[in-house]
Amino acid sequence: MTTIALTVNARAVRADVEPRTHLTDFLRDGLDLTGTHLGCEHGVCGACTLLLDGVPARSCITYAVACDGAEVTTIEGLDDDEIVVELRAAFAREHALQCGYCTPGMLIAARDLALRLPAADEREIRIGMSGNLCRCTGYVGIIRAIHSVIAARRGRGIVALAGAGRQVLGPAGSGHGATTPNDQTAEVPAQTALAAAGQAAAAIPDFKPETVIERDFILPYPPQRVFDFFGDIPAVAACLPGASVSEASKPGLVEGEIRVKLGPISASFAGSARIERDPANLSGRIIGAGNDRRSRSSTQGEIRYHLVPVEQGAATRVVFSIGYSLRGVLAQFARPGLVRDLVERMTADFARNLARALSGSSSGNHASDKPALNGFAVLGDMLRQRLRHVFRRLIGGSASGKK
Repeated sequence: MTTIALTVNARAVRADVEPRTHLTDFLRDGLDLTGTHLGCEHGVCGACTLLLDGVPARSCITYAVACDGAEVTTIEGLDDDEIVVELRAAFAREHALQCGYCTPGMLIAARDLALRLPAADEREIRIGMSGNLCRCTGYVGIIRAIHSVIAARRGRGIVALAGAGRQVLGPAGSGHGATTPNDQTAEVPAQTALAAAGQAAAAIPDFKPETVIERDFILPYPPQRVFDFFGDIPAVAACLPGASVSEASKPGLVEGEIRVKLGPISASFAGSARIERDPANLSGRIIGAGNDRRSRSSTQGEIRYHLVPVEQGAATRVVFSIGYSLRGVLAQFARPGLVRDLVERMTADFARNLARALSGSSSGNHASDKPALNGFAVLGDMLRQRLRHVFRRLIGGSASGKK
C-alpha cells in the first residue's frame, strides 16, 4: 500500500491505496464520488473525464498514486461552477443527453472549451469534443448546447482564457507528483518546449517518454562511415519516412516536420530538435517536440542510436530506440500495437533508404513527395499477413487430415 495526500473537490484527502488502483476506482469505491463514470476503461470514450490540477484528464488510465499532491475536481465539485451551470441548462434546452452516462465527462470537456475557445466555432467544438463518445444523441444537441454557451459568454464580453489558464499538464507532469532519485527531470509540455513554428528554438528540454520502442538493423558499411553520415541531418531526414528538415537554426539544433496519417486524421508535426553526438562511443540522440495545429495534437520524441561493429568491422549494427509522448486528438488513435507495427515499417524503410544513400543512390524521398507515415496501411498489411497465416494453417490442417 502507498499513502497519498491530495485535494478532492476542495477537500483534503489522505488514504492508503494499492499502486495498481486507478483514480476512477479510488474516487468511486473509496470516496463514493460516483459521478465519474467508467466506460471503455482504455482512455478512449471520455466518460471518466475529470479535472486534474485544472486540466481535463482520463481518470480510468491514471493511477491514484500518480496524483499524490494533485488537485482533483470531479463533476460533484462543479455543482456551483458558473460555466457548468450554464452548460447544464443548455444541455437540457438542446436535448443534449438521453441516458446521461457520458454527460459528466461531456460537461467537463465542454467547460474547458468554454474557457479557452475565442469564438463559438462548430468545427473547433467538434474537434475539442472528439474524445468524448455518446451512444445515444448523435451529438447534434451536444454541439449546439456548447456553441450556445460559448457564444453567450463571448457576447457578454467574457474573453477566452488562453490555454484555459493551464501552465502544465496532468498530475504526473504538473510538478506535484513525487520524483525519484533517478527521475529528477519534470516532463515539459510540447507547447512550452517550442518556439513558434518557423522560428529557431533556444533550447529543447529533456523529458521522460511515455512509450519507448527498441529496434535494430544491420548496414553493410563500417561504423565510422555510418556515424559520419548520421552527422548530415538533412540527409538522414531524407531517409526517414514522413520526415523533412526545413533549416538548421544553429549548431546542434534543427527545424522540420514529420507527417503522420492515422485513418481520417492527417497530421504534420512542425517543431525543433536538438542533436547530440558522441564520437567516442559512436552514439547519439535526437530529441524534439512539435505541434500539429490542424488536429490540436502535440508530441515530444527522442531517437537514441548506438553503432556496433559486426563482421570484423565491415558492417554496422544500428541499435536504436524511439521514445515519445503524444497529446491531443491523434493520441486517441495511436494504440500501442498500431504504433509498434508503424515503427516496424518505418525501421525497414529507414534501413533500406540508409543503405541506398550510403551506396551513393538517391533515397528518392524529397520533402515535397515523401509520403506520410500511414498507420492504417500498416494495419492493413498486418491483417493480410495474419489472414495468410490462418489460411496456411487451415490448408495444412486439411492436408494432414487427409493422410
